[in-house]
Amino acid sequence: MKIIKKVLTIAGSDSGAGAGVQADLKVFAARGVYGTCAITALTAQNTLGVDAIKVIDPDFVAKQIDSVMQDIGADIWKTGMLVNEKIINIVIKKAKEYKIEKIIVDPVMISTNGNYLLEYDANKALINNLIPKSYLLTPNSIETEVITQIKINNVNDAEKAAKKIYHMGAKNVLVKGGHIPDENNAIDILYNGKDIIKISSPRIKSMNTHGTGCSYASSIAAEIAKGNDLETSIRISKEYITNAIIFAKDFRIGSGHGPLNLFFQHTIKKNPK
Repeated sequence: MKIIKKVLTIAGSDSGAGAGVQADLKVFAARGVYGTCAITALTAQNTLGVDAIKVIDPDFVAKQIDSVMQDIGADIWKTGMLVNEKIINIVIKKAKEYKIEKIIVDPVMISTNGNYLLEYDANKALINNLIPKSYLLTPNSIETEVITQIKINNVNDAEKAAKKIYHMGAKNVLVKGGHIPDENNAIDILYNGKDIIKISSPRIKSMNTHGTGCSYASSIAAEIAKGNDLETSIRISKEYITNAIIFAKDFRIGSGHGPLNLFFQHTIKKNPK
């Protein structure tokens, strides 16, 4: 009997299906792992933005986690939009209960369109309670600024911030470079407590970038679940997300920030010109 690796995402639902749980599950399928979910919030959103948010009761979030873990289980967890302090603490409690050693924390705070997705009072819980439990934290430059209070204007700033987050308790930190000003490349900074590792890809101009952060973190989680080491998982995922953006450039879904083409390997047979 073939054993398939399993990843649980604990995140919000995106009715437009470009980010959140919907994007996570697509990535898990594309990367060859079995994905399950615990939904923390329902959002009414599309490519133009978030119109409304309905937060799920923390006890029901816990019930979802229990239902998955008591039957299907998971090799690794990935978190996205956690909304508030109570849900953050539920995640920590359940991770301890189920002895989850690796949690990929994507600290979702602000959407692509500028909507706040984490309650202000929850920032403290994220920093003090969840970051120390994370195997990998994957903030973009905006989230990094909120967490560290360091203005990210360049790669050197990102390196300083990554080191600061590491000293907040994260085992590994990946500061994503998509929003860091750079002429040609998007440079991500990985810090493991010893080495600064720069992972670069060409900067791609596209409106179809909704869900990039969610999808990147989910791909990393999938690759780690399959047995790859952290740096290899990040490099594989960086290439995957870069191609998912490239192969989405000719798509037109919605009139705002469209989704990535997460299944490009199955739908497109040749490279775009």
